[in-house]
Amino acid sequence: MVVLNLENVSFRYGQEAECVLRNISCTVPRGEFLGVIGPNGSGKTTLLRICNGILSPQQGTVAVKGTDIRQIRRNVLARTIAFVPQDSPDLFPFTVEETVLMGRAPHLGKLQFEGEKDFAIARQAMEATGTLPLAGRHMTDLSGGEKKRVVIARALAQEPQILFLDESTAYLDMKHSKAIFDLLKIMNRTNHLTVVVVTHDINTASLYCDRLLLLSRGNIFAAGRPEDVVTESNIREVYETRVTIERNPISGLPRISLLPESLSDSRKPVKAGAAPQL
Repeated sequence: MVVLNLENVSFRYGQEAECVLRNISCTVPRGEFLGVIGPNGSGKTTLLRICNGILSPQQGTVAVKGTDIRQIRRNVLARTIAFVPQDSPDLFPFTVEETVLMGRAPHLGKLQFEGEKDFAIARQAMEATGTLPLAGRHMTDLSGGEKKRVVIARALAQEPQILFLDESTAYLDMKHSKAIFDLLKIMNRTNHLTVVVVTHDINTASLYCDRLLLLSRGNIFAAGRPEDVVTESNIREVYETRVTIERNPISGLPRISLLPESLSDSRKPVKAGAAPQL
């Protein structure tokens, strides 16, 4: 079953501006873990905002479970999709528990308060993200990494069928970054949660994602399995930098390493007494 379908989507910020996305078409089946990679300015965040209805394309259509996203009421859409943005500003000093409980809003009626089930779901989301010990603290007192985990917990409390994450592990250390991706993969496999994540971490995307979209200047440059997308030629052309790509000895998936120019030139003969060029 296809849960997300984009057909010929193009978008620009302002009538005179250059297109940020150009004729993007792709389908996302239920239960897929999709990674969106590409350099800064390639259109990744814009694509995610269009997929969850925050932005409307000037051309093309976005369908969620077969229905044009423009035809779906926001409160109904919020029961199907959740979005974790790059940054979430603190408008008021809510506690962590209050913030996570906001994820239950789409499931409540007008003037309806959270019930026992809502508190239980919020607690499960906090346990899953390691934020339960922070439940009584105010968001304004948390570190960037702690805030990120709370926002992910709020999204999980929505009980979405599709979860969009924009740089979901920004500000997180290695331990918590791995924990978040492990959690997403578990929920993807056991609950058939469809996950679409934008990330600059190509190695992590290769390791966890079923399929990758590589964007370049608003276009889909490559799409497919990690081993088909993460190639030296693709990365060199899109990112304009030299890399080496090996196979992870455990997973067999591609693992990318930067190649400094000093190393890439190491095979060139150097005259005796010649000084390095600066």
